[in-house]
Amino acid sequence: MKLLQINGSARRVEQGAISTLLANELSAALLAAHPGSRATVRDLAVQPHPMLDEAALSALFTPAEQRSPAQAARVTLDDLAIEEIQAADTLVLGVPMYNFGISSQLKNWFDAIARARVTFRYTAHGAEGLLTGKTVYAVLARGGIHRDQPSDTIVPYLRTLLDFLGMTDVHFIYAEGLALGPEAQAKALAEARAEIARLTTAR
Repeated sequence: MKLLQINGSARRVEQGAISTLLANELSAALLAAHPGSRATVRDLAVQPHPMLDEAALSALFTPAEQRSPAQAARVTLDDLAIEEIQAADTLVLGVPMYNFGISSQLKNWFDAIARARVTFRYTAHGAEGLLTGKTVYAVLARGGIHRDQPSDTIVPYLRTLLDFLGMTDVHFIYAEGLALGPEAQAKALAEARAEIARLTTAR
């Protein structure tokens, strides 16, 4: 197994990032179940990826041989993120909910890896994802209860984007009600850990 873990929280685990805590536990369980595996961890709270702004777009649309040193350096950051996801066969995402959406940190990472003719392409039959053959685990941490509700914009977004990029084997682990008091938090963590155990022992 070649595992890539992306921690999408704006906080480090030491500062209370439950999505990162559970993503760490999930990755550890997957690695234990597959001896000899290796993991790459990208913690976006510690090393955030730059946003896709006008300068980044200009760099991406400038032919490589014509890029300035600053443009080349900016594109290289995206190239490295793409190389990591291309090399992985298993992806673990730590996904907190902020204001009913994913964090800007995680969105910036998705913007980096979604590149036409590299991780997806358009054909006569529509879009084709090129990041195929991967298993994705998304750990969802929420203060309230949103599963299967209109307020959950994250799961449809992730399904759509991951499918667009070619990743269709996707598993969601929910930790919900984390802000509803100690008992609710303990219940959420227990349920998430039970689902992690089920998924990692079934594979």
